[in-house]
Amino acid sequence: MALTHRHIEVFRALMTTGSVTQAAAMLFTSQPTVSRELARMEQSIGFALFERVHGRLRPTASALTLFDEIKRAYVGLERVASTAASLREFQGGQLAVIALPAFSHSILPGASKRFLDTQPGASVSVATQESPFLEEWLTAQRYDLGLTEHGAPPAGTRLTPLLEVDEVCVLPDGHPLLNKRVIALRDFANQPFVSLSPNDPYRVQIDDAFAQAGIARRQIVETPNAVSVCSFVRQGLGIAIVNPLTALDFADRGLQIRPLAISLPFRVSVIEPEHRPGHPLARVFVEALQSEAAALRLELKRHTGGRAHRANSRS
Repeated sequence: MALTHRHIEVFRALMTTGSVTQAAAMLFTSQPTVSRELARMEQSIGFALFERVHGRLRPTASALTLFDEIKRAYVGLERVASTAASLREFQGGQLAVIALPAFSHSILPGASKRFLDTQPGASVSVATQESPFLEEWLTAQRYDLGLTEHGAPPAGTRLTPLLEVDEVCVLPDGHPLLNKRVIALRDFANQPFVSLSPNDPYRVQIDDAFAQAGIARRQIVETPNAVSVCSFVRQGLGIAIVNPLTALDFADRGLQIRPLAISLPFRVSVIEPEHRPGHPLARVFVEALQSEAAALRLELKRHTGGRAHRANSRS
């Protein structure tokens, strides 16, 4: 006799409830049916699953081992059911977005609010990933939209420029250089400086600019992201150069922004998959991103007197 899914259901119900009566109720069947299916299962596998002690069922060691395996299988089924429920709840309305971590606290919250204000029945799922995994996941067509700093599209995607502005100088409240409207490279000479990690592409670009100008800074802290850089600067440990979106998050909260005399471009681009079925709300979200980008440019202009806004910025 072959083992069937019905046998597994009966066994799971017996292990879960501990009695034939409750198992029958759980399965909406009769007690004799449960007892009969259990007997058939034991006959099929060739060993007893329960001991009958004073009219009650006590699982054997083999039953406990088998139940562990069955529970793992049911966890997989429950995950499938949960995924199906999510798809049913958000059918046609959940937009999957992946972006660099910096964008999850800068441009994406505002854009998501603009999007959801016009699409109240929709939802947004945001995942973050650093390069090069971000580009790999976009190439794999795993998301409806992506946000990147790169100017070239990953394979299998198309790219639309969203925002182009310059990196800015961030300083703690009360710093003497705040007397200057624009910060030149020579102003950083011998200043305590907070840097990104050595392998960060913006760190490389910044270091090259200072090396070419022959200007030495006092590197006192290295940290992996712009949020952390701004946090160290706000504590008065030094000054730094970071992307303007992160700087705006900290502006007027113990940190001040000044434009640089040189141009260090910072770009944001929207990535759309070419081989994934197009999401009906993707275009609406891109429009929300464009509106948020325009608002951020105006906010940055307010903090820098317009000097950090690039002439060729696009939305």
